Amino acid sequence: MELKRFVCLMSVAAGIALTGAVDCRAQLPDGTGKATVQRACGTCHAAEMVLGRAMSAEQWSAEVSSMVAKGAKISDTDFAQIVDYLATNLGTTPAPAGRGGGRGQATSAAPAPAAAPVRVGGSGPNDKHVVDAAAADRGRSVYIADCVTCHGPKARGAGDAVPENQKGPDLVRSLTVLHDRYGNTLGPFLAKGHSMQSGKPSSSLTAAQVLDLSHFLHQKVGDTLRSGPYSQIQNVLTGDAAAGAAFFNGAGKCNSCHSPAGDLAGIAKKYDPPTLQQQFVFPQGSGRGGRGGRGGPVTPTKPTTVTVTPLSGAPVTGVLVQLDDFNVSLRDSAGAYKTWKRVRGLKVEKHDPYQAHIDLLDQYTDKNIHDVVAYLETLK
Repeated sequence: MELKRFVCLMSVAAGIALTGAVDCRAQLPDGTGKATVQRACGTCHAAEMVLGRAMSAEQWSAEVSSMVAKGAKISDTDFAQIVDYLATNLGTTPAPAGRGGGRGQATSAAPAPAAAPVRVGGSGPNDKHVVDAAAADRGRSVYIADCVTCHGPKARGAGDAVPENQKGPDLVRSLTVLHDRYGNTLGPFLAKGHSMQSGKPSSSLTAAQVLDLSHFLHQKVGDTLRSGPYSQIQNVLTGDAAAGAAFFNGAGKCNSCHSPAGDLAGIAKKYDPPTLQQQFVFPQGSGRGGRGGRGGPVTPTKPTTVTVTPLSGAPVTGVLVQLDDFNVSLRDSAGAYKTWKRVRGLKVEKHDPYQAHIDLLDQYTDKNIHDVVAYLETLK
C-alpha cells in the first residue's frame, strides 16, 4: 500500500497518467461500513469527496445530519454505520471504534491515518482542498526557499523593489493553484520546468514537497478570503493619481459618462477610499457606505431595463425581471408584470446602465484600479 501511494504521489508531481496495475484514483479506506457510505452518499456525489477531511465523530455526525436535512435518504441504521466508518477511518480523536451513535449523538472515533490520502482529480463541486496546517508549515519553508522573491510573502506577487523580469504572478488568483487539489495541477506544472530563486529546476522538487507547497498555497488563498486573518480592509490608496486621471480620460473612457465637475464633484468627501474602489469596480453593488462619519448611504443600484418587441404589437419597455434562453419577463412603468416565451421573431434588447464597468473588468489591471481610486480621492 505504501509503495502504491508513493507511486501515485510521484505521478501527481510529474504529471504522469498511470494505468494498469496501479490505480491512482481516490479510494475510500477499507473498513466496516465502506459499502454503506458508497451506497448512501454516492447517490448524489462521489463518496470519495470526504478524503482529506479529518474530523471528530461529533463533526462527522453533524455533517451527515446536514446531508439528511438536504434530502439524503439515510436510515438510522445506515446513519450510525456511516458516522462510525468516517470517525474510525477519517477521525481525529483516538477512541474505541464500533460505537456509532444516532443522529445528534456523539460517536467514538479512532486515530486518523498518519498519511494524508492521495487525491487525483476532482470529486465534483464540493471537492474543496482541505488544508493540513502541518503540511502548510512545511510548504512555507519550500516557498521561502524557492518562490518568495518572485511571488511575494503572501503569494500575491512581488513588490516594486523586485526587478520587472523577476516579478512572478499573483498565485492566489492563479488558475493553476485554484484548480489544484493536493498537487494534481501544481505538480505537472512544476514538472515541466520553472525557474526558482535557489537556481534549482522546479522538477527537482519531491512529491512530498509539491504536496506541502500545495497546502501552503491553498492556505494563502484562504487567508485572502474573509475567513482568513487578512479580511480587514487594507490601505487602497497606493496608486498614482496622475496615472489615474490619464486612464480616466483616456483608455478607460470614464469621462464619456462621468465628469469631475459634474456627477463626481466632491465624491471623495462622500465616500472613503475602500468605498470609492467598490463603487468604481462594482457600481451595481450596494457598496460599504461611508466610514468614520464621512459618508452616507451608497448610491442605489440603477435597474437593468429591457425592451421586448413581440411578433405583433408595439414594443414594451420595463425593468428586467428575468432573461434566459426560454423566457423574458419585465415590469412596465405601471408595475404590471409581463412575460414572453422567446420564440423566433421575438426581439429582446437589454439595457444595462453598468455595461461599461462590466466590460472594463476584462481590460484594466490592478494598477489601473488603484490609480483611478487615487485620482478619485483628489475630487473633494
